[in-house]
Amino acid sequence: MTDQGQPTAPPWVERGQEPQQPPTLRALRDLVNAGSRVTHAVSRRAGLSESELVTLEHLSREQIGPAEVARRLEVSTAAATGIVDKLVSRGHVERRPHEVDRRRTELHITDSGRGEIIGHLMPMFAALDRHDASFSEEEKAVVERYLRGATEAFEQVAGPSPRGGG
Repeated sequence: MTDQGQPTAPPWVERGQEPQQPPTLRALRDLVNAGSRVTHAVSRRAGLSESELVTLEHLSREQIGPAEVARRLEVSTAAATGIVDKLVSRGHVERRPHEVDRRRTELHITDSGRGEIIGHLMPMFAALDRHDASFSEEEKAVVERYLRGATEAFEQVAGPSPRGGG
């Protein structure tokens, strides 16, 4: 720690020292870069904006309302409504009254919306499943510990995941 309470920067942070970065961190950086390229490539192939694709990804995991879409995408409620309107018009999302509070609206991904995501990502899912199966349970525990720690490090800059853990 520095005198101001800030963590001491690793030596590879200095300009020109990037090659000194540990191989695990280089691999993590490559993974993060590949992940951002996947979002861009899939949205382009599907004819969706990146915001529309990310909204479908959220809805594939849980039903949320338009206000929560705005919060997660960090856009205005008007912008989120526009994103939802486009997804509804394409048949990828349905608006439904909230089960408990009928004044609220929940968004539900349709089979069309789910198919849009899975269809483009299935080759990646299959490859990741095969890769994961190649590790022993002990190796998987180490990889998970590393990735959870990396997530915590990312969250020091970005803040916690809107879903509260993943």
